[in-house]
Amino acid sequence: MRRNIALMIFATTTIASPAIAQQDDAAKKPAGKYAVEATKDISYYDGKDADPEKHKLDLFVPKGVKGFPVYFFIHGGAWSSGDRRMYGAVGQTFARNGIGAVVISYRLSPKVTHPAHIEDVARAFAWTHKNISRYGGRPDQIFVSGQSAGGHLAALLSTNENYLKPHGLTLKDIKASMPISGVYVFTAGRLARVLGKEPGAVESASPIKHVSTKVPPSLILYADKDFPGCAVMSKAYGSALKDKQVESSVVEIKDRNHISIMVKLMFSETDPTTVALMDFIAAHTKEKKAVE
Repeated sequence: MRRNIALMIFATTTIASPAIAQQDDAAKKPAGKYAVEATKDISYYDGKDADPEKHKLDLFVPKGVKGFPVYFFIHGGAWSSGDRRMYGAVGQTFARNGIGAVVISYRLSPKVTHPAHIEDVARAFAWTHKNISRYGGRPDQIFVSGQSAGGHLAALLSTNENYLKPHGLTLKDIKASMPISGVYVFTAGRLARVLGKEPGAVESASPIKHVSTKVPPSLILYADKDFPGCAVMSKAYGSALKDKQVESSVVEIKDRNHISIMVKLMFSETDPTTVALMDFIAAHTKEKKAVE
């Protein structure tokens, strides 16, 4: 069964993004007290090979607030679908509650393979670290998160420092990591369209292979009715972190599946996933809980 875990997740997660896209952004009355100021389509990479659509991010900040923590969100979609524009509700939810949010896009497979996805994530993180203070955010309080494939990329950025080094950054620049329903280990011979065929790609792409004492505090979430293997991988990843004395918690969200755990996060500020993330941010910024 272990051999098929990542493959099953890859094959199924492509249905999640369209389901999320169909949600009504105004279906829930905002609970947070802050007005939100959004700045969209910011280029985080302008090199000669820049993708005009994917090398961009959307920024959501609580209007009139300074010194706020930042929720850095990476979308899912099996590394082959999805876009930041489908997850604006995430930015709205966090910014309404006094937490700035950066929602990014990245290049997708099969157009690119590993390590292009994580290189893009690192570029977007570097842009955020360098520029967020201009918008009122704290560059020393960036919380990296994502769901499904985005959970994998959040964990990989938080464990494999090689992707931060070209930007003059280290794992110390990540305040904490909060992957949701992620993939933490790959199997040789699987997902070639995502991992490519380069020797060592499976190991370099597997967050669990890079766990060290340098990994930032981590909150690992998954749904009780998640895809096969999510619970096993989440617990194994959490155990690997604890073995290295890294502060970590693994939390199962009840009455949720791989899709609803993301949808509820986007559209309900009192949902257990949303509350867990905001409480974790509050605890690590020594501030009052974001959700009353």
